[in-house]
Amino acid sequence: MTKRRSRGDGGLHWDDKRQRWIATVTVGYTPAGKRIVKKGSGRTKTEAREKLKEVLRDYEDGLTLAKGDATVEQVVNDWLKYELSRRDTATYEAGQIMCRIHVIPALGKRKLRELSAQDVDKWLADKAMTLSTSTLRLIRSYLNRSVKRAMARDLVKRNVVDLCSVPRGKAGRPSKALTLAQADAVLKAAEGTRMHGYLVLALLTGARTEELRALTWDHVDLEGAPDADPAVPPYVAVWRSVRTGGDTKTRKSRRTLALPQRCVEALKVQRAQQEADKKAAGDRWTEHGLVFASTVGTPLDSHNVRRAFRAVIAKTDLDPDKWTPRELRHSFVSLLSDQGIPLEEISRLVGHSSTAVTELVYRKQIRPVLQEGAVAMDRIFGKGPKSR
Repeated sequence: MTKRRSRGDGGLHWDDKRQRWIATVTVGYTPAGKRIVKKGSGRTKTEAREKLKEVLRDYEDGLTLAKGDATVEQVVNDWLKYELSRRDTATYEAGQIMCRIHVIPALGKRKLRELSAQDVDKWLADKAMTLSTSTLRLIRSYLNRSVKRAMARDLVKRNVVDLCSVPRGKAGRPSKALTLAQADAVLKAAEGTRMHGYLVLALLTGARTEELRALTWDHVDLEGAPDADPAVPPYVAVWRSVRTGGDTKTRKSRRTLALPQRCVEALKVQRAQQEADKKAAGDRWTEHGLVFASTVGTPLDSHNVRRAFRAVIAKTDLDPDKWTPRELRHSFVSLLSDQGIPLEEISRLVGHSSTAVTELVYRKQIRPVLQEGAVAMDRIFGKGPKSR
């Protein structure tokens, strides 16, 4: 005679329709008195019991047990749809592309509950062969945030991505800075071109290319107030950028810079050129108040600037394929550093929140000879015995 199962052991039966063994157990009752039954299925009795044990473990851990067959692809797509889509269009589209190219093809088919730290480590190591460290950090962040969202919705008990560090990626193209001779050659090559004012302002003020493209004439004063007390020099107010919302990269990036005389002259030429463009365009002109605009007044995009910049570089001995407009900002920092300008002052001029980025990322030239110590010691101890 078959022994009756004890209460709480659950049941085990064969389902002809599904052709699988079904293990069941009652874990409690709803407030309405309805039984809460958990099930596990498998091709064998042992497999069904093991699946039921897994279900019960999750239940005891407090999970609400949403579908356990969610894949990495599904949770990444959910994160893109419900979280990243709240950001600006460019950020959302960039995230979609990165996930579609780097995350989903490699890990998308893996069930989320089966994703291991070893899977993530291997994926990052493979990507490190072709991607830079910054890109590796980005795609890991996308996966990490996707799994965190799934974890908050009880699709998985822990986030294994959080346990994995980012390896060193492929070395990218290092940024460079123009020497004084090279910078002078670039400015001479730009004379008479539509890029002249842009390049002069970028190189002599250190403004970001995204800030210059958004610069408006009402933020430029080419006269200043020489009779004021104290006198106000000509200046440019770097208060806007082409970023979403029109704000600068950081709060400290909003700054007002005195203009070197060469910038003043270049901007006067730029204004005259723009007036000629307006007359030539006639009704096709669209007024945006921009300092640097197309021949019909519309904003420039990064491709316009890069193309025009490379055309200028091609007139010099430099390789146009190896230089970008943002390196004018690096050149500004390096040239000032060569002249002995304190790093703190340079950092303020370029709108950095600290001197660390200015020194580690932007300053490319050999550091100037530090003379203060030698001068002070000569003053303290004298210049040594007089020659006989």
